[in-house]
Amino acid sequence: MNIYPAIDLKEGKVVRLLQGMMDKATVYSDDPVRQAQSFVRDGARFLHVVDLDGAFSGRPENDKMIRAIVNSVPLKVQVGGGIRTSGRIEELLSLGVSRVILGTAAARNPEFAAEAVKQYGADQVIVGLDARNGKVAVQGWAESTELNAEEFALRLHDSGVSTVVYTDIAKDGMLAGPNLPASVKLAESSGLQVIVSGGVSSLADIRAIKAEADKGRGIDGAIVGKAIYDGALALKDVLAVTRGEEDAG
Repeated sequence: MNIYPAIDLKEGKVVRLLQGMMDKATVYSDDPVRQAQSFVRDGARFLHVVDLDGAFSGRPENDKMIRAIVNSVPLKVQVGGGIRTSGRIEELLSLGVSRVILGTAAARNPEFAAEAVKQYGADQVIVGLDARNGKVAVQGWAESTELNAEEFALRLHDSGVSTVVYTDIAKDGMLAGPNLPASVKLAESSGLQVIVSGGVSSLADIRAIKAEADKGRGIDGAIVGKAIYDGALALKDVLAVTRGEEDAG
């Protein structure tokens, strides 16, 4: 099971949003590089980065910081936010990003996701599937669609996508636990590998996610953000649990 500590970038700073609302942002650090380095010290192998400005505007807004992060840590960095053209994918991969996360572009143009996977491979292109009340949300979660999340997941699988980051927007930033049943259902119904995102707040959550991953239920791992920044979770303890060291807390 993989753990992806998260850095959400807004105007070059590390922030967290409440349910994806840009006007409800809490700034946790003005030094994203230092934050990424702290994750390395805690034993992380992966990093999840979102260009929030890019997600809303559709334009690259934080490339200078993304490059600085990638160059400063030996982590596999995945980046999402405003990736809507093949040229943008190429730009991010050239920065040293390990894989990109398509969102709005994949929902609005499934053929784009299929072409991107064909060109760059399913190991370098994954999709963020963000849902509100079972419907896919786009444009930095600012807009809801009538696209059913499970139907969308099936389409993605058929187009060659292998992994999605699944976020129940109602859970994001609330520290109330992830929507694990929906994550497992999505994985099993679509055949996709699912990275659980939104609401992870305790070691009990991590153990529950790990239990599903260990059963071969299609759960790749989890993204952990706000709980780390608020001190509810220590990344070292999270990683220890994933290694089966149950006395970690």
